[in-house]
Order: sequence, then structure tokens, then C-alpha cells
Amino acid sequence: MLELVANKPRRVGFGVMQVPAIWFTAVAAVLALSACGAPSTTASTASSPSSAASGSPATASTDACPTQLTPAQTEGPYFKPGSPPRTSLIESGMTGTRLLLSGRVLTLACAPVAGVTLDFWQADAGGTYDNSGYRLRGHQSTDAAGRYSLETIVPGEYPGRTEHIHVKLRAPGKAVLTTQLYFPDVASNQQDSIFDPHLLVTMQSTATGKAATFDFVTSG
Repeated sequence: MLELVANKPRRVGFGVMQVPAIWFTAVAAVLALSACGAPSTTASTASSPSSAASGSPATASTDACPTQLTPAQTEGPYFKPGSPPRTSLIESGMTGTRLLLSGRVLTLACAPVAGVTLDFWQADAGGTYDNSGYRLRGHQSTDAAGRYSLETIVPGEYPGRTEHIHVKLRAPGKAVLTTQLYFPDVASNQQDSIFDPHLLVTMQSTATGKAATFDFVTSG
């Protein structure tokens, strides 16, 4: 066994070396610094660029917290108050690609907003609005987790506009947010004068049609 005396080793037994406490302190400090410099999976995920920066939908429904408010857009000429409460706008004999639209209503602090009324209205597959009744019109409220879900169809285009769904959000005690949702990979998006890529849904194909997700973000 070696013992360090006056910075020189001296054998005092067998098999074990005694090292000054200062040496262990230095090694521990190096290891601690190395650990602090290691990449963190959680931090990397949280700091990854937003989908808006990469050209993808900025507010798609994910577990990530939002970074911006949902933009407001014009109401348009076809809004009708008094729509019935509905989670499905599908009616017998209705043509068009089936669409399940779902997501959340959140604040910028990532808190879900319960009890928000979402009023939806849209054109049918041929691009026509029902202005005499409430076909493809309806409203619902978010649940305790801020979630909503709507069965409908992919709307058609009418002259001068791309495919879109209108939405009004009424949160208790807050100003009404009126906006529109758009669909990715639609050629006429770029010709629509009010199209906003921040309002693109995330879309995927399903066995029965399409599924879209979108998170609305309010001022709280």
C-alpha cells in the first residue's frame, strides 16, 4: 500500500493506494462539469423550432405548449347566429370526404380553457353554403381539458376562396375570436387573398376519410 507523504509515495501495506482528499475533489468537479455539458433530450425537444418557422402548421394539436395566439380573420358573409348544438355536421345523403376535426383551446400559458363555445360553419362539397337553414352549421363547448371534436366533410371551394372552415370562439368573459381554418397541399391556398399558413390544420388520411387537428390559442 502506498501513502503520499510530502508529495512522494511510500508503501505502507498491500494492494490499496491512499490519495489525498484534494485529488478526489478535483475528479468530482471534472465529472460534474462533464455532466452539466451533456445534451438533454428534454431541453432539445422543448427548444426545437416551431412548425411555423419550418412552414408547417403552427398550431397543430400536440403536447407542446403554444407560442402565439390564433390569428383572427374575417367573418365573411355567411355567418348565421343560432346554430344548433352539434358534434357532427354529417346528415343523411351528404356527399364529400368525411373529416374528423379535433384539438384543444389553450392559453399562451398552456392552460386548457373549458367551456369555450366553438361555432362552426362551412360550404358543402360543391362550395355552397346553406343560408336558409343550418346544414353544415353547429356549435359545441370544450370539455374540462379544453378539447373539442367535430365530424364534418372537407368543404369545397367557391369562387375566389380556397377550402376553409369558419369558426367563432366564445370564451367566458373574453372577446369573441373569429377565424378560419385551412387545409394543407391545396393549390388554391396561394391564390386566396386572406389565406394564413398559421391557420393550417394538420391532416392525415384514415380508413373513412381524413382526420385534422388544430389547437386554438386565446389570450386567457
